[in-house]
Amino acid sequence: MVAAGQDPIDWTRLRNLLKAATHDPSNSEIHPDLVAPGMELVISSGGRVIFDEAFGSRTLIPEVGELKAGTVFDVASLSKALVTTVLVMKLVESGQLDLDRKVGSYLSAFSCNGKGRVKVRDLLTHSAGFADHKKFYQELVELNSGPKSGILSSRGAHDYVINHLLRAEPDYPPGSKAVYSDLGFMVLGHLIESLNCGQQLDKLAQKEIFIPLGVENSGFVNIETMKVHKIEPVTEIIAATADCPWRKKIIIGEVHDDNCWAMGGIAGHAGLFSTALDVFRISNTLLDCYHGKSDFISKEVIREFWCKDGSVEESTWALGWDTPSKEKSSAGNNFSPLSVGHLGYTGCSIWLDLPADISIILLSNRVHPTPENKSIKDFRPILHDMVREILGV
Repeated sequence: MVAAGQDPIDWTRLRNLLKAATHDPSNSEIHPDLVAPGMELVISSGGRVIFDEAFGSRTLIPEVGELKAGTVFDVASLSKALVTTVLVMKLVESGQLDLDRKVGSYLSAFSCNGKGRVKVRDLLTHSAGFADHKKFYQELVELNSGPKSGILSSRGAHDYVINHLLRAEPDYPPGSKAVYSDLGFMVLGHLIESLNCGQQLDKLAQKEIFIPLGVENSGFVNIETMKVHKIEPVTEIIAATADCPWRKKIIIGEVHDDNCWAMGGIAGHAGLFSTALDVFRISNTLLDCYHGKSDFISKEVIREFWCKDGSVEESTWALGWDTPSKEKSSAGNNFSPLSVGHLGYTGCSIWLDLPADISIILLSNRVHPTPENKSIKDFRPILHDMVREILGV
């Protein structure tokens, strides 16, 4: 680390890496080694931002647009860690939710079809018996064109999906293994709303997280409201995601995740739009709570959530957050085993080294214009290793 009186940190290698991985907005040709059109990277140490720079392009088609610092990204599954899990922490701290109680004691319909022994903790550790994914959006598209016209991207669509999940049979014996699952976090989102008298997740996030922490550029995009009031997103400040074959457009300002979009844009597994500095504000507050420097969430609660669960053999999951795997971790090789993180399908990630009080936040639009580019999987550990080497940690 750099102490007072020492030379400033030389970020040249890191800048070169990020420039090579992204698309130069002044170049009309897209090079074959592109990791993502654009990226913004924020690095903090001891609660202080020491690097915040943007690289590359916000859009490639229909035209190239430069990506600037402060761009709003669809952060995909970071929603699980930054919203759903944080709201669960709040409910646990207030005594409204017990991690070791059965989900069915809160949601009676959930107890059927072999899920009666599933605990709240199992949903957070991705070991509740749910598969990773199901294409609910296809069912909703068919319903929308037939007997339930208008259901697509409505609260009714959200309820349709939740009712299916509450009554579904497990895809594997609950507690027998960990399978990263959007479906379990959809249920968690519904559980949070149920314990808050039906108040929607986006409003709860504003009230319980964003407003208290001064987070001003984050939120969910309510697709139903946009359609009813004919609201158009301010696309100049938002990173584009995929060229969607079934929505027949470049997605920008609407959630990329197909199920979340079909459910109206608000769900427990995806839907959050945010900036790199907003992600830092939330994650750094959680780090401060872990170190006893903030009372936003009690030190006892967050330390329980950020401890590897251990109930499922070989699982790396803590509660709602992941920990570094022994081999081929996206965190690279230089993060402490006492670290937590999360990834997002659109190319976003957070890794927090708890003992070192260091965070690395990468937001990108790697799914633009196609999700087929998966080179970010190899890029992330290289990036993380380089940052830690530069910092001398």
